[in-house]
Amino acid sequence: MKYVTLVLVLSLFVSCGSDDEKDYVTLNDKEITDYIAENNLVAEKSSTGLYYVIEEEGTGEQPTFTSNVTVSYKGYFTNGSVFDERASYKTNLQNVILGWTEGITYFKEGGSGKLLIPAHLGYGNSGRGSIPGGAVLIFDITLISVN
Repeated sequence: MKYVTLVLVLSLFVSCGSDDEKDYVTLNDKEITDYIAENNLVAEKSSTGLYYVIEEEGTGEQPTFTSNVTVSYKGYFTNGSVFDERASYKTNLQNVILGWTEGITYFKEGGSGKLLIPAHLGYGNSGRGSIPGGAVLIFDITLISVN
């Protein structure tokens, strides 16, 4: 009887945890590709699952994963709701979400475009502040300078 109780308790524990650990990779990819199609975007997909659109190539320096940069951006969800926007933001690419660390390196100074970031390259399954867990994030980015 103790064995049956232990098995039941363990199975309940495992099944309760699965919602918090939901794998959003496939769901996010579909959400992003649907958004791309609905908005007639021409996007590239990296090996990590990040999608990016280069609208203006830019002519200046191209940052690396460790660069200090100044960008302007608008961050929003696929439904268009804006969660953050800044005209000028200075940061080191090691101190931001993985989608930015990778994505901003595709731009040159003066360049602009979009980053379509799945949750595993953003705020994951937990979310942060007003950003829910599992959320796809879209950023309109202009790389002002590599500092």
